[in-house]
Amino acid sequence: MLEEKRLYVSYSKIISFDLHLQKIMNTKSIISYISNWIKQYAVSCNSHGFVIGISGGIDSAVTSTLAAKTTMPTICVEMPIYQEKTQVERGEKHIKWLKQKFPNVTSKNIDLTSVFNEFSNKFSLKKNELALANSRSRLRMTTLYYLAQNNNSLVVGTGNKIEDFGIGFFTKYGDGGVDISPIADLLKSEVYNIGKELGINDNILNAPPTDGLWQDNRTDEDQIGASYMQLEWAMNFKGNVNTLSIEQKKVFEIYNKLNKINQHKMTKIPVCIIPDHLK
Repeated sequence: MLEEKRLYVSYSKIISFDLHLQKIMNTKSIISYISNWIKQYAVSCNSHGFVIGISGGIDSAVTSTLAAKTTMPTICVEMPIYQEKTQVERGEKHIKWLKQKFPNVTSKNIDLTSVFNEFSNKFSLKKNELALANSRSRLRMTTLYYLAQNNNSLVVGTGNKIEDFGIGFFTKYGDGGVDISPIADLLKSEVYNIGKELGINDNILNAPPTDGLWQDNRTDEDQIGASYMQLEWAMNFKGNVNTLSIEQKKVFEIYNKLNKINQHKMTKIPVCIIPDHLK
């Protein structure tokens, strides 16, 4: 394993990190492997195809393309809720590209803004903004599962390894509510490598990652306090914390804090096991 000092440009600052370089990915083989895995799983449970939410980001773009490559019916769904215009446009452009490339791809645009408004109006004037943001994700999950059941299909998750198993950056029973997770063993940087190999549009490849759950332009980095590259470094760091710089320690603390408080998302639901002598 090689080691180098790499500078990562983070919108307003430059932070130096020691990164362990992984072997160059065999992206073509990984693409084939994931796509075959998706298809084999669907066949094994007698599913007709797939339903996937499209956000205009890299994760959903890569995952939907991998699903489309199975040749099985793939329904791409945009579900805007006060969505930022550029996010919607990126998603629309990606779906158009998929349809041109794969005849098995269809799409739906289901605007959930009025549904969200009706839901939000059921509560008092003093609303919990984070709870409402997560409710957007859960409304989308409900929509995807309606379409999936209506088409005997599987809901395909778009979470990557950092989000799903590192910091728990997803909504429980929202975008975390899926049937299969094809890219959950890939780091964000690896997802980008796969995206480049698949020919994903540059507008998506270059867009700052965002969960699209807010009515402003806040990015994932704005919410988390660290970039995905920095989080990958923290996830893989096994050295002496005392040797780290102030900025490195800050990122390491962010990663560990989120990993700890979000364990409830990343582990199985606790089940109260009744002792035999009480039954």
